Amino acid sequence: MKPIAILTAFLLLAAMPQMGRAADLIPDDVLAEMQSADVVILGEIHDNPQHHLVQTEALEAISPSAVVWEMVTEEGAQRLAQKAANNPEELSRILRWAESGWPPLSLYYPVFQASNAPVYGAMVPRAAARAAMERGAATALGADAARYGLTVPLPPEDQAAREAHQLAVHCNALPAEALPQMVAIQRLRDAVLTRAILRATDETGGPVAVITGNGHARKDQGIPTFLSRLSPGLKVFVLGQSEDGLIDGDFDAVIDSPMAEREDPCKAFETQN
Repeated sequence: MKPIAILTAFLLLAAMPQMGRAADLIPDDVLAEMQSADVVILGEIHDNPQHHLVQTEALEAISPSAVVWEMVTEEGAQRLAQKAANNPEELSRILRWAESGWPPLSLYYPVFQASNAPVYGAMVPRAAARAAMERGAATALGADAARYGLTVPLPPEDQAAREAHQLAVHCNALPAEALPQMVAIQRLRDAVLTRAILRATDETGGPVAVITGNGHARKDQGIPTFLSRLSPGLKVFVLGQSEDGLIDGDFDAVIDSPMAEREDPCKAFETQN
């Protein structure tokens, strides 16, 4: 099943207080699949406001027992568990969002509000990302590396395909020697997200929702490949979110949104050159 819902109205964040809640962005059959799953992975393009409205509606429908966030560190989640945030400013301070490098918290705040479930952090800290680049993903994950398969190289064809993808999404501007490092970081992030999902499932009983980018959500190489190996009994549903019909990877369902307004990301590489 791969239904594609074509969503024509670009909903402005400024209208959210009047809306009360996101609604009717997800087809009923997709919602039903989500509600019957143990783990619901909600992909996104990070700076697309409508993608976060879809995630908000999904969380309200799922009522998860835990929400795993790619954008939150374990330490940030622990701080949030000790002191609940009552407004965006307080949430930003607790999570140290301004230091995280993610798009503005205003995009994500409705998603945080959609569920009172515990937050599990799965963001890879900068130091660990650097270690993955310098010494490999297995070194960065430590004792869990073997369990998550990071001590085993990818098959050559898979490695080559992932390197080609990293080159494409970085505007064909990365040197060849950097591509294996980028793949290593991606694998590390997939593993850290999977570890948080399994911990959340064990501690809360589920269902568990996951807020993450499309690249980590995809069934052909992301989190689901780890979950199928480590906990094959879990029923996993994966939502991808495209822009103007464009998306890479395999998903259980895809919801389309208009392209978000943004500067050409390749300009940053032109400036460096």
